[in-house]
Amino acid sequence: MTIGELIKTLGGKLAQGDQEWPVDGVSSRQFASPSEIVFAEDGAAARAALESYAGLVVLRAGILAGYPADKNIVENDHPRLWFARAGQLLKPMLPSTGVHPKAVIGEMVQLGENVTVGPGAVLENYVHVGSGTRIEAGAVIGEGVRIGEQCRIYPRVVVYPGTAIGNWVTVHAGAVLGSDGFGYVRDPASGAYTQFPQQGALMIEDDVEIGANSTIDRGALAETHIRRGVKIDNLVHVGHNCDVGEDVILVALTGISGSSSIGRGAVLAGQVGIGDHAHVGEGVILGGQSGVFSGKTVSKEGLPPGTVLYGTPARPLKQVLREQAVLARLTKAERAGKKEAGTREAGTKGPGARD
Repeated sequence: MTIGELIKTLGGKLAQGDQEWPVDGVSSRQFASPSEIVFAEDGAAARAALESYAGLVVLRAGILAGYPADKNIVENDHPRLWFARAGQLLKPMLPSTGVHPKAVIGEMVQLGENVTVGPGAVLENYVHVGSGTRIEAGAVIGEGVRIGEQCRIYPRVVVYPGTAIGNWVTVHAGAVLGSDGFGYVRDPASGAYTQFPQQGALMIEDDVEIGANSTIDRGALAETHIRRGVKIDNLVHVGHNCDVGEDVILVALTGISGSSSIGRGAVLAGQVGIGDHAHVGEGVILGGQSGVFSGKTVSKEGLPPGTVLYGTPARPLKQVLREQAVLARLTKAERAGKKEAGTREAGTKGPGARD
């Protein structure tokens, strides 16, 4: 693509340079070539980017007084976002290779145009796969599963029956979608556990990305729902009957217990734990290792924009720091009190003291 074509698609202003300049990728400033793009968000980064070999520098207007005459410059209010979108546009498309002879294809399977099915992949009966989708080596797609267009299912992914996947979905290696939820009923007499029926569905909407070795359970009697634009890191678990709202971020090692909901645009950092039947409100940000108790609701109502909640139960960072400061003072006072008491006791039993 040319710089002009990118601007037409992504917006921005060509502040300096040749709109016919060809670009074929994005890079860091240390390794960029004349056909690649780098970005900068502050003055120091911009100066370093302009000293690189990159053919195009994307930056925010006004962070520098002037530009070297030999550089192509695009100005945009969000250079990192522009750079990321350019990277998607310039990413080479993998060629469709059709169905590998060592793939296993069941009965009544429907494959759209330009579908790729890798060696050792298994598509059980009545599977539907949309055009342009890639199912890599060793993936197992259960009976009746529907997968949309332009998806990529990486090696060793397992998709259970009862799962529906939208368009432009990426599922990384080892992920398991639609497995039984962890739901049991205890016999009070014997103490034995009987599995509660796990026969619901899993719905994954468009533009979702699911990280390696993550697991999402199907609904028990209803459905688990992962809505448009959700991004899930590696090693995340979503329990049965959960509803994860649009554009939610779930970072590695997060666990969401059954029948909980996450509001649109929320961010759950690493190792966050959500109890069952809990609700995380729209736009809430939970810092690493935060927790929400079962049945509780956490919202950002009354909090300044961008407030991060920490701890268990999750609460604003300023509150956590105040509580820690109070605890530290109490601990220090207690130690001082014990030391003083010990000194007095030692003094009463010193030389010449009577028993």
